[in-house]
Amino acid sequence: MAKRKKIEVQNITINWQQHAQRDYICLTDMARSLPRPDMVISNWLRSRNTLRFLAAWERLYNPSFKSIEFDGLMEHAGENAFTLSPTEWVKRTDAKGIFVKMGRYGGTFGDKLIAFEFGSFISAEFKLLLISEFDRLKSEEAANNQIEWSVQRFLTKRNYKLQTEAVKQNLLPQSTFKQFNWEFIIEISSCSLKDCLIKF
Repeated sequence: MAKRKKIEVQNITINWQQHAQRDYICLTDMARSLPRPDMVISNWLRSRNTLRFLAAWERLYNPSFKSIEFDGLMEHAGENAFTLSPTEWVKRTDAKGIFVKMGRYGGTFGDKLIAFEFGSFISAEFKLLLISEFDRLKSEEAANNQIEWSVQRFLTKRNYKLQTEAVKQNLLPQSTFKQFNWEFIIEISSCSLKDCLIKF
């Protein structure tokens, strides 16, 4: 299960998570900054410019994107009767830039580039605040990972020394390490593969 993370923009809590090794931000949470949040994403998807942007993303990052289905949608995009839900977009075009998650903590999630574009639909100020806050959190996360990596490296180095000393003192016979290596090789070469696997 992907670990959920949170971001605060204009007093709105927005969830984001890693999915398919990319960062995805919850568009549903972003839409809560506007009246009728349930309709905001669908209205955004009605625009020809939005569909062009989504198709450009899919062509860059998704080799299984169905361009022919996209062309069919573009014929009607922008018309008064045209509607498109995120689920329908994903189903018809095999899109990967947006996914819909059901249940608790669910919603419509978009790749960070798509989420930033959706931020423009909300307002230019919202988009700038979202990008700034997201960058800040990613920088903090990278710094924390660097510290964790340094600590793990130090502990691994220390544990390696402790383990090798313990092996030398307790497991190796009184003979030298070089003699032990030769004894082990002779022992391996003198038994069959099956016997060696059982023995060692």
